[in-house]
Amino acid sequence: MRKWLIGTVLILALGVLLWWWQRPQPLPVTLWPVERGPVETLVANSRAGTLKACRRSQLSFKLGAPVSARLVNEGDRVVADQLLMQLRQDDLQARLAEAEARLQVQRNAREQRCTQAALDRREVQRLSQLAARQLAAAQRLDQAENQARQAQLQCEAGAVQIREAEATLALQRVLLDQASLRAPFAGIVAEINGEVGEFVTPSPPGIPTPPAVDLIDDSCLYVEAPIDEVDAARVRLDLPVRISLDAFRGQSFAGTVTRIAPFVRDLEKQARTVDIEVHFVEPPTAVVLLTGYSADVEILVEQREDVLRVPSESLLEGRQVLRYDAEAGVLRAVAVDTGLANWRWTEVRTGLAEGERILPSLEPEGVADGVAVTPMESPP
Repeated sequence: MRKWLIGTVLILALGVLLWWWQRPQPLPVTLWPVERGPVETLVANSRAGTLKACRRSQLSFKLGAPVSARLVNEGDRVVADQLLMQLRQDDLQARLAEAEARLQVQRNAREQRCTQAALDRREVQRLSQLAARQLAAAQRLDQAENQARQAQLQCEAGAVQIREAEATLALQRVLLDQASLRAPFAGIVAEINGEVGEFVTPSPPGIPTPPAVDLIDDSCLYVEAPIDEVDAARVRLDLPVRISLDAFRGQSFAGTVTRIAPFVRDLEKQARTVDIEVHFVEPPTAVVLLTGYSADVEILVEQREDVLRVPSESLLEGRQVLRYDAEAGVLRAVAVDTGLANWRWTEVRTGLAEGERILPSLEPEGVADGVAVTPMESPP
């Protein structure tokens, strides 16, 4: 009997030891305390946006001719109306001189015609006085009057010819001016296509060619970004925006929505989007911004301060989170009522209390309702 009791005890001890050895080990997890803070509803761009200049002109010549002078280099800063590039102007200057000479000829010719018309009018007056005293024939008076009228018409025609010559001269001046490329505004020269001696041709209709000078006004920059059509209805003008640039990771810049496209862009094999423009509240001076930088925007649609919040990654399906039960050492699924949310934070209205600890994400394998866990140090 005693041996049987001893054997039974040994078997029970071995069973307990085996259970202890094979029991599920508590999972080490990092817990997050439920805290208060701001929660925002954000709308972000669906694809990378682009940093653009408010003014950018790709300048080209309207005439075809060899380049005679290149007066700036890429990267140079220029002022408004500064001369950038010139074409050969020999033929244009010759035509201008010819037009000036023709104008002078027409002025001289009109002066002669008008002088003759004045003489003919005086002759008519003289013959009229003589005819009144029967000292001149009526036929001669008629001839003088006809000659005076013709001279007056020639004088008036000379004025028209002068206006025609002036218009021709103005046209030649315009053509000469088109052989010079000037800056329409102050900015920086981004690109130059054309060297001295190279022949420059204007772009044929429908066939774009590289511009002679690409000029950028970098004093005013903005971000153009596409917003998914699903979110576009929530975007309004003047909403605050956070701008982030891939070139300056970790930094963000304040901006506002200044333009919303009046149509939805439908690109093949891409989601339909609405383009928006975001201007900087204050242009950053600590960094050098270059047009063409990729940029992301976060539009602040709504914000609430000092509310209970949890990481958005902690939410399960059905609006539940895994709360740590310190007494039992296990996770408990708790239903919560949520409010505002974004990719990082979600507002919790009911279901949790400040200071309770939850599982901040579902990345650890094996976590579920009722699973034993071992808390690790909470993240800062």
